[in-house]
Amino acid sequence: MSDSLKDLAHAAEAAQVSAYADPDAPTSENVPSTRAQTIVGAGVVLVAIGLAVGALQIPADSGYGGVGPNFLAWLCAAVLGLCGGLLIWESLTGGFRFAADPGGQPKADILSFVWVSAGLLLNAALIGTLGFVLSCALCYLLAVQGLRRAAHQPQAGSLANWIKDLITGLLISAPVFWMFTKFLAINLPGLTATGWL
Repeated sequence: MSDSLKDLAHAAEAAQVSAYADPDAPTSENVPSTRAQTIVGAGVVLVAIGLAVGALQIPADSGYGGVGPNFLAWLCAAVLGLCGGLLIWESLTGGFRFAADPGGQPKADILSFVWVSAGLLLNAALIGTLGFVLSCALCYLLAVQGLRRAAHQPQAGSLANWIKDLITGLLISAPVFWMFTKFLAINLPGLTATGWL
């Protein structure tokens, strides 16, 4: 074996030993313990089982190309189950190998979360009343306000930002609405019967 290959082998072995040095001590105080990592893997497996149960409810009649409508649900359940199993295996054999410090704020920014959640919930509640374009623009406006506040932008609540975010939301949601209703002939809730708003 050449010297460079031996050096590479020793470096790889040292890295592996350091990764397995103390499996119960996370690399950072913010990285969860191996027990918490195992719980995360088990949660992913439970979600995969839930998807599989849901896939059982979808008819298996073969459609175009011999694939039934439940194929994608089964595929997602299988891949998610495999990922959950690998997460559990990795957590039980020394913890997540390259778990970095997650960074970010030490505490959750609840106010920003409320802004984004309000945008999503109002969109769902008002889409039948205001129509797709206006409700999605409102969702965008409130979500961006939450993100601006999370980034601690000094002018987050200024009238100019509100107007700019509303116009941007309209410029995004209107073409999406028109593409679905005019070009794809998919009905989305509109404010008027014309199909343009």
